[in-house]
Amino acid sequence: MTQTKIRRIGVMSPGDMGQAVALRLKELGFEVCTALAGRSERTRRLAAEAGLADCGDLRGLLQTCDLVLSILDPGAAMGLAQAAAAIMPSLEAPPLFADCNALAPRTKSAMQALLEAAGARFMDCAIIGPPPRGAGRIRFYVSGPGADALRMLQHDAITVRVVSERVGDAAAVKMCYGGVTKGAVALLTELLVAAQRLGVEEVLDEELRGSQAMLREWILKSLPTMPPKAYRWVPETEEIAATFAAVGLTPLMMQGAAETYTAIAATAPGMESPEEGRAAARTGAAVVAALDAGMPRFAKK
Repeated sequence: MTQTKIRRIGVMSPGDMGQAVALRLKELGFEVCTALAGRSERTRRLAAEAGLADCGDLRGLLQTCDLVLSILDPGAAMGLAQAAAAIMPSLEAPPLFADCNALAPRTKSAMQALLEAAGARFMDCAIIGPPPRGAGRIRFYVSGPGADALRMLQHDAITVRVVSERVGDAAAVKMCYGGVTKGAVALLTELLVAAQRLGVEEVLDEELRGSQAMLREWILKSLPTMPPKAYRWVPETEEIAATFAAVGLTPLMMQGAAETYTAIAATAPGMESPEEGRAAARTGAAVVAALDAGMPRFAKK
């Protein structure tokens, strides 16, 4: 398959992860653009801070760029792909469209069919790791025909790992890995809130210190930055559940995680932006207390 020379990259959207990725790509010498029509003031501010060129609307972005990276709330990813597919047939040279969102392999395959029917090339990508700013580092898994083309995105903070030339394989890695991280965070958060409501949080903490010190340290370190991301983790855990169901496994555990994140997203910490959450500098224990106060108490059956 003919590979496009990549000079100009579009990022949709420059949120917490997208902005950090855009900054690293600029350091590699790429011109990085976005489309700010209809975007929030926060997104506009993040784009300005990163010095991203504004192409106006999605059509302007698709016309201007050689590669578009879709880095969104997973629940919005198919909508962007559908909007792009509606525009692609009218373009002289449609860009390579790389979906980098936490979606099930079947969802990525459906997206591939949609975009390729519109005349675009499609790449399945998956991001694992925190936003690559400061000490943050990510692994950028890619799969699909011509996946080697994205090795040029390699950076000290971005490790590009080509999985295969089959769309869905990068997604599968993300879904299985996300089952570990998002599933464990949901379970451990819920049990810590439960211990608080049962009045045994101090006894449980002492036990965890003695028998599960690494696990205790991991969840308390993870909690401060989690609530602002909970709304995005709802569709991600639903996609993981669908992935499990597609291979004959129960989706129920990850559906339960999605319910937990739905409840967290409705709390005061869950409604903060990532920047506000970082500025609050809560400890893990303080997050548990806030979630205890804010999460609903479901009626007993």
